[in-house]
Amino acid sequence: MAIRRSRGLSNRSTGFTLVEVLVALVIMAAIAVMAWRGIDGMLRSREISQASLQRSERLQTVLVQWEQDLRMLQDSELNTVPPLTFDGSTLRILRRQAEGLQLVAWTLREGRLYRWESAALTTQQALIDALTRSQQGLEPQTRQLVALEGLSGWQMFFYRGNAWSNAQSSDDVAQPSPPPANPPGPNPNPNPNPDQAGPNSSKHVLPSGVRMILQFAPGGGFDGPLTRQILLGPQT
Repeated sequence: MAIRRSRGLSNRSTGFTLVEVLVALVIMAAIAVMAWRGIDGMLRSREISQASLQRSERLQTVLVQWEQDLRMLQDSELNTVPPLTFDGSTLRILRRQAEGLQLVAWTLREGRLYRWESAALTTQQALIDALTRSQQGLEPQTRQLVALEGLSGWQMFFYRGNAWSNAQSSDDVAQPSPPPANPPGPNPNPNPNPDQAGPNSSKHVLPSGVRMILQFAPGGGFDGPLTRQILLGPQT
């Protein structure tokens, strides 16, 4: 009888009770939840870092393109098509290309910065037509790209006369030197028309520097304004 009792006691001491199993399951579930939260946090941090990196790369690409457009600035020698203008929302740049000239327009509309470019321009009328199209509104589907999003405003300044001034102020225009006095004798042009001026009677004087200030909207991924400026080289 004593031997049978010892066997019964040993059988009851082996294995886990229901309470122990439930406690173990609760602990394993808690560990799984903490592990899942840790992995989820890592994935979210990775997504945020990746999105921030992409925004920074996009911004850097836009700034490089903006600087490149300005470095290729070219005067057309036509008073009707100034090489560089800013009207508060659109910056127009006339740049040189191998095939001719090209008009580029950077415009801010509804929080988005767009870049539009014309085809290669080789005639005076083509220059005037491109300028007219850029003033009437850029084509929504043709040669226009969304360069940057999340903006609330921007400002442009030109460097003239050793000082920065608002780009919307009137630009400098170089007046031609007065013609030499006619020598004594018969006048080769007895009926001159003083209202007729030559094509180079005046010329736009380009600024020696351009400064751009971008204001970002809240939640756009950037804090505070961004200032970028570039010095313009002499025209060739």
